[in-house]
Amino acid sequence: MRELREYGAWAVIAGGSEGVGACFAHRLADAGVNLVLIARKPGPLAQVQAEVQAKGVQVRTLAVDLAAPGSVGQIVEATAGLDVGMLIYNAGANSHGGEFVDGDLDGFRTVLDLNVSTPLALVHHFGAAMKESGRGAIVLVGSMNGYLGAVGQSVYAASKAFGRIFAESLWLELREHGVDVLELVLGVTRTPAMERAGLNLDIPGMIVSEPDDVAAEGLAHLADGPVWVVGENAGHVEARNGADRATIVLRAHEMMRRLVPRADASR
Repeated sequence: MRELREYGAWAVIAGGSEGVGACFAHRLADAGVNLVLIARKPGPLAQVQAEVQAKGVQVRTLAVDLAAPGSVGQIVEATAGLDVGMLIYNAGANSHGGEFVDGDLDGFRTVLDLNVSTPLALVHHFGAAMKESGRGAIVLVGSMNGYLGAVGQSVYAASKAFGRIFAESLWLELREHGVDVLELVLGVTRTPAMERAGLNLDIPGMIVSEPDDVAAEGLAHLADGPVWVVGENAGHVEARNGADRATIVLRAHEMMRRLVPRADASR
């Protein structure tokens, strides 16, 4: 396993202002990796920047909506000339939930922009440079929701399924060029976003991951792609892959109704 600094001097973290993204930032800073942190809200970005800069690394921030047109161009400009050896895309939330035919089509398209179009463009940009240099790591933070459909998550879950197949293909294409590719699949995680969504995390038997544990596990398994399921969730993921889709989807739907008052949680 490579030391984290061996991938390159800089890491780009999309969604680096709280939760798992902020924990990635702290752990990479502890390893001496400089950071470019990207998120929508300047305040939380500035707080994480101050915390990780105190560890002696350089930190740049960019407050941008990753679903907005032009966001990729701003990131490319902000990272020009940097030796970016790692891209962590942790920004793929369910930005527009609800039942599909009753919802706003343009709103659903923002989910695709955030979870498909923007990571595609960033991987294309940074991945090409990594391939040329013969080293690098790409982490796409995924979700167990990408393994089955759910009420209120039709586009989100489908976009996460896309992310897994994309990561598997990238892994095949880049593994002989010194670039590690990993889709890090999260289950229920105790993040500020989950708190805002009002999830009930106290259901007996539910597996709940802590953000720092997730970040540590992801960094420890960069070379174990194409997919790594965090915590003790692997068995649940395997159960979601069965052929009897109606039974599997309905069982998961009933669990989701216990987890959150409305079945539209993002992760």
